[in-house]
Amino acid sequence: MSQPVQPPNQPQQPFGGQPVDGNPYAGQPGRPAPAAPTGNPYGQQPPAPTGNPFAGQQPGQGAPFGGGAPFTPASPARDNVLLGVAVALGAAIVAGILYGVIAGSIEREVGYAAVGVGFLVGFAASKVGGSNPAIIAASAVFSIGAVYLGQLVGISMVLSDLAQIPFSEVIGDHFDTVTTAWSEEADFMTYLFLGLGAVAAVGGAKKAG
Repeated sequence: MSQPVQPPNQPQQPFGGQPVDGNPYAGQPGRPAPAAPTGNPYGQQPPAPTGNPFAGQQPGQGAPFGGGAPFTPASPARDNVLLGVAVALGAAIVAGILYGVIAGSIEREVGYAAVGVGFLVGFAASKVGGSNPAIIAASAVFSIGAVYLGQLVGISMVLSDLAQIPFSEVIGDHFDTVTTAWSEEADFMTYLFLGLGAVAAVGGAKKAG
């Protein structure tokens, strides 16, 4: 006897499971059932932002990026009076010699050169040591000495040419003659140049400060 023929397009049960309450997927193995709604459409949403980016941090946590306490700026450096005075002395010696070479070469003094000497001394001293009043005063005194040294060097160069003797001999063996010649030749312009050097030193120190 032949077997009865199954009607075509008979609905198949998915994945061998049995339908439960009309849901063909309720019995699928390995698929968890969806959670039942709670009735609150906002129950699973994250909390609304408060406007404070650090509100979620626990108490005691530091600043973001691993920072701790706010950065405290370093205190300003103190004026280095001794270094400024030393620089003023060194600059005065160098500038005085250069001033003397210029004056001896042209056999006359130049007011602008005296001003340059003082300005250089004051500017260098204050730039290194600060604008301390002691440094400014030292720069003015050393500038007078620098201009005076330059005048002596210039006179020594002139005497060296006149006497046809080495410059070193004039400075070393006849320095008293050089100072005597300076005293005899000194006039209003000579002392004016000394004063210009001191004034320029104060101006250079204030410019650097």
